[in-house]
Amino acid sequence: YNDGFWYEAWEGCYELVKLNLRNPAVKEHLFDAVRGWVRDYDIDGLRLDVAYCLDLDFLAELRGLANSIKPEFALMGETLHGDYNRWMNDRACHAVTNYECYKGLYSSFNSANMHEIAYSLNRQFGAEQWCLYTGRHLLSFLDNHDVSRIATVLTDKAMLRPAYGLLFGMPGVPAVYYGSEWGLEGDKKNGDATLRPAIEKPQENELTEWISALAKARAESPALRWGSYHNVMVQPRQLIFERRVDGERVLVAINAAGETYHADFNAGCGTAVDLITGQPHDFGGGSDLPPYSCA
Repeated sequence: YNDGFWYEAWEGCYELVKLNLRNPAVKEHLFDAVRGWVRDYDIDGLRLDVAYCLDLDFLAELRGLANSIKPEFALMGETLHGDYNRWMNDRACHAVTNYECYKGLYSSFNSANMHEIAYSLNRQFGAEQWCLYTGRHLLSFLDNHDVSRIATVLTDKAMLRPAYGLLFGMPGVPAVYYGSEWGLEGDKKNGDATLRPAIEKPQENELTEWISALAKARAESPALRWGSYHNVMVQPRQLIFERRVDGERVLVAINAAGETYHADFNAGCGTAVDLITGQPHDFGGGSDLPPYSCA
């Protein structure tokens, strides 16, 4: 910057200068900015880029500030690896990005291996004592501004429908990256600009309507928002799991195959109501899952 000072930067990007987060004046400047955004724009939270690089004492102070200025103010941190509990606790972020399940979400479809995502979901949210994040709400996603669009990543676009069904059915807070609800494509290898285009006139399609229906079903279901997680049936191209809270139990069934799958499993009930269609479903004699579907 030719100002006589020497700087450190994040991964060599000198547009992103590292700040001394143990300097009281620096911290107060940042905290005052947060107060200003809440005062002037009534924001509900912050997304903290590369939160895994933040000083944990600073993060604890930021959490204290968030709690004091607005009870429901949320801190969501970007994390890639490691134990997410380090950055997601009562003295840090309320939630963090779930990159572990991001990988499993697309590769389970591309590799015909639903065991991968089923293992990750149980490891994170299951009922066993060793499960990592049970009761926590991580940010779940199929793509974002840093990775290739899911419509480009999946080897068959017909898998978009069950992939989004899985995203909205699994524990966590589902995030849809702008444009992906239209089936927009973009490859990271062509640079970040291809992932972040201006959209002149998007055309609503079946995927858009499907995601809207999933969002409505989730918003109306306490079990999908807060419920426990349990694997009911896992096959290479099929996954059925249960979400449960007091007073509601939901089964989510994924078929990633190009043909109908007849699922024989213990549903724990004789009949149920489809949360998407509102129609009754009879489990007697098993259930037929249409190709590339979520129910």
